[in-house]
Amino acid sequence: MITKQKYIEYLISTPVNYTCSNLAAHLEQVSHDAVTDYLSREKLTARYLWELVQSLLADSPEAYLLVDDSVQDKRYSHKIELVKRQYSGNEQGLVKGIGVVNLVHSDGTDYYPLDYRIYAPDWDGKTKNDHFREMLVAAIGDKGLQARTILFDSWYASVDNLKLVERLGRYFVTTLKSNRMVSLSPESGYVHLDKLEWDETQLQNGQSVKLKELPFKVRLFKVVTPDGDIEWLITNRPGSINSHFIQDQNAVRWQIEQMHRELKQLTGSEKCECRNARSQRNHLALCYLAWLTIKVKAKELNKTLYAVINDLFSDYLRAELRHPHIPALVFS
Repeated sequence: MITKQKYIEYLISTPVNYTCSNLAAHLEQVSHDAVTDYLSREKLTARYLWELVQSLLADSPEAYLLVDDSVQDKRYSHKIELVKRQYSGNEQGLVKGIGVVNLVHSDGTDYYPLDYRIYAPDWDGKTKNDHFREMLVAAIGDKGLQARTILFDSWYASVDNLKLVERLGRYFVTTLKSNRMVSLSPESGYVHLDKLEWDETQLQNGQSVKLKELPFKVRLFKVVTPDGDIEWLITNRPGSINSHFIQDQNAVRWQIEQMHRELKQLTGSEKCECRNARSQRNHLALCYLAWLTIKVKAKELNKTLYAVINDLFSDYLRAELRHPHIPALVFS
């Protein structure tokens, strides 16, 4: 029979094909129908991920919570529920796929997903920002996490989200788009932030500004990259902070991008071909558990997640070279 354990081990072990048909073909006395029935019958949620991951966290006030979304690419799919046309950062454009909003915990070095929500507004009427707020409240209120700094990009830098982080007694570090309106003083009025003037001291220490409709001031930083691009960063963190500090904080956010890549490349999260929504949700839930399984093994071996999976196939190659199933045909 199919169990969570069997399905997770399959996701970790198969090199390319993650379909129900392939699993049935390689698992004794299990039919394709048994696999599809399992995926459509179970009701796996992010709660299972949290139950496993909570004991692994190095949580403290110095830790971080990272929020970002990812699209499970289904551009070649037909009639798969939950699939909708949406923007993908990887593709820098619209693709057909299943959107997922992720919440990741980081101690600055090590990272683990805590929670995720399927972006399916046609099913539940919720926006990505709704999921952001629900997961953040649950992480701090229900799960009791101490992490003080919340990292996210400009997509989630809405006034409502910034006010929520402030009410929760947390610090945000986020990017802004250049068309956001800011004010230096009541007399100066609001201007697009890219119209502000900067001297060397302000570039180093930021400027205190008020965002339109936000009831408290934030510290704004202008970061010029080596190739000349400009990134706008804001934080509500008080005290003496400088541009280097805020850039270091913001850099931690890229760990969630790494987790997105690992999930897709190592667990086949995009590869399920089942049509119904429940099967897609369950496949994705099991992919998170497969990622966590690989992560724990990688920590134990002091290797990357990619090295752990590559070792599986290296063992196979060594065995084949010793005793090939298909000996080479050669001429004497």
